[in-house]
Parts: sequence; structure tokens; C-alpha cells
Amino acid sequence: MATIALDIGGTKIAGAIFFPNGNMCFNRKRLLKGRSGNDVGNLATDILDKLLTVARKNNISIDSIGVCIPGIVYSQTGRVWAPNIPRWDNYPLQEILRRVVPPEIGIYIDSDRTCYMYGEMWQGAAKDCHSAIFIAVGTGIGAGIIIDGHVLHGASDIIGATGWLALQPPYTSEYDACGCFEYYASGNGIGARVRDAVHADKTYKGKLRQKPISRISAYDVFSAYNEKDPIAVAVIHKAIEMWGMGSANLVSLLNPQKIIWGGGVFGPACVFIEDIYQEACKWAQPLSIRQVEFVSSQLSGNAGLIGAAFLAIKNHLHE
Repeated sequence: MATIALDIGGTKIAGAIFFPNGNMCFNRKRLLKGRSGNDVGNLATDILDKLLTVARKNNISIDSIGVCIPGIVYSQTGRVWAPNIPRWDNYPLQEILRRVVPPEIGIYIDSDRTCYMYGEMWQGAAKDCHSAIFIAVGTGIGAGIIIDGHVLHGASDIIGATGWLALQPPYTSEYDACGCFEYYASGNGIGARVRDAVHADKTYKGKLRQKPISRISAYDVFSAYNEKDPIAVAVIHKAIEMWGMGSANLVSLLNPQKIIWGGGVFGPACVFIEDIYQEACKWAQPLSIRQVEFVSSQLSGNAGLIGAAFLAIKNHLHE
């Protein structure tokens, strides 16, 4: 028996067949290329249909489907909200996928935050943990949380929206769109704060002035940081402070064994994990912070795909 996993992101969809031992085969990947609404759903369905066909041709029996999505899953309805995919505010993803999936095969959908955490516990940095938090820092910031072996979902499946952590008073309307934590320390936030600073400082002649302000990205900021650009250094240091404070709050509240840092920003920000830990030590409950380990993801860009496979395997076994 085997599982098909889909990782639906804001820019691409990846799919693969997984066996219970964790082996992965027949990988597929397609870019969204600006698709929205049903066009994204149809692309996911097409990838899934092709993988089901490959499985049949290779005499692989599929017993479950796991799907990772970049947002919130309403578990009672199978509908999803994904802010980075236009017209996916209450999208009937399970119903759409069911068109190509036989009724005897279960479809299980969860957030990217939870799937990242599942992936790390199955094959990554949290294999020896019963309590861990995956902090995904990319376009935004979210957290997958497993405590005492249980995935936390909350009253309406919105748990882990850590981008809204309140870390910097006073409140400003600039936090309305994404939350305080994301405003300073997400990939989008880092790029935006640097663009603001370059625009405001007319005397600045550094590296970041070499391209149009509107095109400065988080990638450019990390590159400039390595050359000791003063604006990049100031913005990254602020992000380190925020990452430390945010993770300190999670450690004090939930007492995990590990904090795992992942997402596109970690990446280049992995070199700051020790600095983040030292910042967290200033703020967190002193016993908890000395017992927790801060580490980077071991699964690179495959955490969501691997976690989606584990989601399906785990749920199928418990049925």
C-alpha cells in the first residue's frame, strides 16, 4: 500500500507517491504561473490524476491522499482558505479532488504549518520529539505545533497564526494586514522594511540603492547584510530580535523540546539561529528555554510534501 502526497503552495504544486517506510517516487512539480481559483484546483486535480494513473500502471495500491495547503483547513467541510491563492477564501478543495479519487480512498488535508511539523517528526529534526514547534518563516510566519504527541488545531483550525503575535507597541494600523510579527520578521516584512528605509534616507548610497526600490527583496537584504550594509544590518537585527521574542513566548507557553526553523527565509537566516536563541533567553521562562533546542529544518523544501504523506498514513491507520 502507498500514499499520494500533494504540497500546494502559493507559487507551485508538488506531488509524489510515498511508501510507509518513507521512500518517495514519481515526483511531479508544476508552477502556478498566476493561476487562481478553480484553475489552481484543476491543476492539483490533474497532478493527482496523473499520479493515480502512474500508480495503477506500476501496480502500486494507493490507500490514502494527503494534501498540504498554505492556509487554513475547515476540517468539517473540507474547504480551505489560502491567502496567497486568489479566490481560495472558502474553496471546496476536497470536493474538487474527489472528482478523480475513488470513494474508498481517503483524502486528508491540513495546513502547511502542521504538515511541516509532521514531516520533521517523521523524517527530520523532530524524530525523537513528542513536543515541538515548527516556525515557518517565508512570505508570512506560521507555526505547526505538536504537544505531548498531539497536533494542536484550535477551536476553528486557525492555530499557529503566529504572524499576529503582538511584540511591538504601540499598535499601528500598519499591523492590520499581516500582524506585528510578520510586519518586521517575515520575508515580505524584511523586504518592505528595507524598502521603507531606503526610500526615507535620501543620503543612503549603499548596495541596496543599485536597483529600483520597488524591486528590493528579502534575498537582496541578506546579500547586502553579508556586505555589512547599514540598512540591511539594522533590519536583520530587528528581525532577529523579533524571532527571539516570538519564539520565547512560544517556549514559555508550550514548553517544547525543539523549535525548528524553516521556510524560505531559513534559508539564509539559518546562520542566525544561535543569535535568535540568545535573544530568546532574555525573554523566556528560564528553565524551559535552557531545555529547548533551536534547530533548522532537515527537510529543505520537502517538509510539506513529506508531512502531507505522513498526515495521510497516520489518519488511514487510525480509521
